[in-house]
Parts: sequence; structure tokens; C-alpha cells
Amino acid sequence: MKDLLTKYKFDLTTFFGVLGYILVVIFVCWVISRIIRYVILLLIKHRKKDRFGGTSIQFFRNSVKFFIGIIGFIYIILTVPLFRNKATFIFSGAGIIAAIIGFAAQAALSNLIAGVFIVVFKPFRVGDYIKLDETRVGIVEDITLRHTVINNFENKRLIIPNSVISTDSILNHTIEDSHVLSFNNFKIGLKADIDLARRIIQEEAVKLPKVIDNRTPEDVLAGINPVDVRVIDVFTDHIHIRAYVWLSEPFLEFKTKCALKEAVHKRFIAEGVDLPIPIYELTKTENKL
Repeated sequence: MKDLLTKYKFDLTTFFGVLGYILVVIFVCWVISRIIRYVILLLIKHRKKDRFGGTSIQFFRNSVKFFIGIIGFIYIILTVPLFRNKATFIFSGAGIIAAIIGFAAQAALSNLIAGVFIVVFKPFRVGDYIKLDETRVGIVEDITLRHTVINNFENKRLIIPNSVISTDSILNHTIEDSHVLSFNNFKIGLKADIDLARRIIQEEAVKLPKVIDNRTPEDVLAGINPVDVRVIDVFTDHIHIRAYVWLSEPFLEFKTKCALKEAVHKRFIAEGVDLPIPIYELTKTENKL
């Protein structure tokens, strides 16, 4: 941009000359921003091979437009004689204005700082499967200067301010290991054959594509089944059993649970496993009228 003044022969002593110069500088900043963002986009696509990579690059891409704008503003102040002569006054005034805006926009500044901390310390990354509570759960899609975008499993976007999500307790399913232990609960009747039910669940679980064998060599030698099935409790109308199933893909846990429940229920009916029957107690009320 250094040659803009000479190349286009702007007369910076007139209003229209200064206006034209400013517009050209803004246009050049926009072009530079677009080029940088495009290059960063290519880097992100290259890093897509690593599903959880590229978070810092994407955050930097979101920040480019802001910082290029700041640089363009400073460049205009320093190259336009009218502004340069009053630079001290402008920057001192800008400092006061910035202090006022900063006081009035503490939330925006805290979001910016929190966003930087998220990128630096990486409690989660773009592509991570995280859970804040029962309603805020999904895959991190983007981290901007102001907020974090989470795509839930209904393909809806949760927009959470960085200052909020950085102070919340987060359950990250994929920060170190993408393997997850899925709890699958079943109910059988009080007279059901527990061993038969256990065998059916184990056989149907290992048929599913995302189920993995997470046993140690010692477990394999000991003949321990890759799917552990335990009796959790016995109630008045049913027996609660739980299957502990290891999955290689946390994003498909819900789909895998549904498939397992359907397959097991069909096997229970086909092989005569006793199913729970709700017990209702009927009481007779006297009519006092």
C-alpha cells in the first residue's frame, strides 16, 4: 500500500482526494484479507485429514478481518497528512473512547480473551464431541472471536459465548481418545433366564460395526467376553441389566444403542426370554355421597 499515494496521484489536501484514498486503502485491505483467508481455508482443508486438527488455524482465519482492519486504520492515520498532523490528538481521543467502549463492552472483551484461551489451552477443539449439560451437547463446529458454535444431533447450531463456555464444566468425549464406553440398559422379567439374556446381548453387540474389542491380552487369555453384561438391580416387576459396550466412534453412540436395543428385543421374543410386565395395584374407593 505504500505506493498508493504516488501511483494514483491522490490530492490529499482535498476532501474527495482523501475520500478516494481511504476507499482504495479499504479495498486493498479487503483484498488482502480475502487472500489470507483463502490460504488459511486451504490449510484447514488440508488438516481435515485429522478430524480434530486445525482449530488454531480456523480461529486465526476468523480473526484476520479484524486485525487487517486495525492495520488499515492505522495506515490511513499515518499516511494522510491531515490525520498524521493530528495523530497525537486522534490516538489520545481514541484511547479515551476505547476505555469508554471497553468499560461498556466488558462482555465482548471477555469473550475475545476467552476465545484466545480456548485456542491456546485447548479444552476442546473444532471437531470435538462435547457436552455441557443435557440440552447443550454436540460437535464443535467453529470457534470465533466472540462465540463457539456447536452443532447438535438435530443439525441445529448452539451459539455459546466464549466467556460462558470457558468457565463451564465440559465433558469432552474426544479430547484424547475417541473410544467411548457406552452404557446400554435392558429390562427382563423376574423369571427370565439371565444367562440366556446375557448371551443374546453379547452376540448382538459384537455384530454392530462400531463395536470394538477393548480387552487387554490378559482378559483375552482369561476368556473374558468383550461385552460385559451385569445385573444392576432387581425390582418388583423387572430385572435391570446393563451391557458395557466399547465403541470406536462416539458420534454414532446413540445410533448404535438404538440398533442394539432393537436387535436384542427381537432375539428376546424369538428365544422366549421373559419380558417385564408392569404390576398395577387397584384400590377400591368408597363413595361417601
